Amino acid sequence: MKVVIDASVAVKWLVDEEGSADALRLLESNQLAAPDLLMSECANIFWKKVRRRELSREEAAVAARLMQGVDIELLPTRHLLEAATSLAIELDHPAYDCVYLALALENDWPFVTADGTFCRKLQQSGDVRFQGRVLSLSEAALSVTSPIFTSDASDEGF
Repeated sequence: MKVVIDASVAVKWLVDEEGSADALRLLESNQLAAPDLLMSECANIFWKKVRRRELSREEAAVAARLMQGVDIELLPTRHLLEAATSLAIELDHPAYDCVYLALALENDWPFVTADGTFCRKLQQSGDVRFQGRVLSLSEAALSVTSPIFTSDASDEGF
């Protein structure tokens, strides 16, 4: 089974920060997928980290280069627009985050985020669509060997 991750998880593979070890464990143990929006969001995060002086320009460039080579299936977003918009309005949350959620829901895959606010909002919504499907990064790292993360396919590429 694939697992959908968002940019808050992916950046932790390349920038040492809280949750990086959990993010790497998830990368090494699962087949991951994300909307192609992931790359733009990661580039934006690297830019913000340069502005905040958390990364140098050179470190951001290296992180972007490495991100391009990460083994993750990137899926087109166009067909997710309506579902993401509906979720954004329903949840009163930015649509770009809801694109990841829409991809997970469409494919019946778990969704992992390091965005605590978004994760809590989804888990506390009471919506049955999100029950057992939305996990924080720390929950996912603890659950790497649980049935939700057991792959029907081989672990090729990890």
